[in-house]
Amino acid sequence: MALAGHRVLATSRADYSKEAEEMGVEFFLDQADMCEQQPGVVILVTSILSTELVLSKLPLANLKRSTVIVDVLSVKVFPKQLMLMQLPPHFDILCTHPMFGVNSGQKAWTGLNLQYEVVRVNEKGYHERKARIDKFLKFFADEGCNMIEMSCEDHDYLSASSQFVTHTVGRTLGTMNLKPTKIDTKGYEALLEVVRQTNTDSFDLYYGLFLYNQNATDELERLERGFERIKKTLLSKLHDIAREEMFPKGMLTKVDSEKP
Repeated sequence: MALAGHRVLATSRADYSKEAEEMGVEFFLDQADMCEQQPGVVILVTSILSTELVLSKLPLANLKRSTVIVDVLSVKVFPKQLMLMQLPPHFDILCTHPMFGVNSGQKAWTGLNLQYEVVRVNEKGYHERKARIDKFLKFFADEGCNMIEMSCEDHDYLSASSQFVTHTVGRTLGTMNLKPTKIDTKGYEALLEVVRQTNTDSFDLYYGLFLYNQNATDELERLERGFERIKKTLLSKLHDIAREEMFPKGMLTKVDSEKP
């Protein structure tokens, strides 16, 4: 954003002033000082687990009444409901999920998905407020993102079957300490990449995907049932093969003929 000519402000508990300066970003150690600059858009970049605490401590009184508050969490119903409950009605709300991270979006964002829902736009000055939100979203569209307008509810329903399952499979395989070999297939290489990407993320992110998406438990149970079905099918076929080796058909016929 800074490279595109936007004035970007940042704040954090830790001092990132040096890193911010290198990126052309103005850094503030104090949240109130940053909010006093009255940015038009405030993006909450937090972990899922810390979002409620961060939002509760944000000095809202220092912001303009027309400020757009944006979240970028990997779950969407939770921040949507949280902001609707905690933010005064004069703040506009935009929920987004850039479905890429520092690894997948390191070089470019072209073709990468960004889901969003315009949750609330205050009627007072509606057109100006909506134009601010549209301008913010246009930045990502201009960078090549595939913009997907979707309700937070639909997002969480779909992501439980995609993102959460991907993280679960990746973390499960990660416990097996899988290694590349000289004879890797493309499929195995793809699995190793899933393991690498999912285990690079913090466990708090994975736990947040589970805890704050009401559909995740159902998917976890479906995954477990699917594994049990596959295991049962394999063992059943193995049992049939072993039984045939122990009791060839000819032997069974002979034994049956000797019955009184």
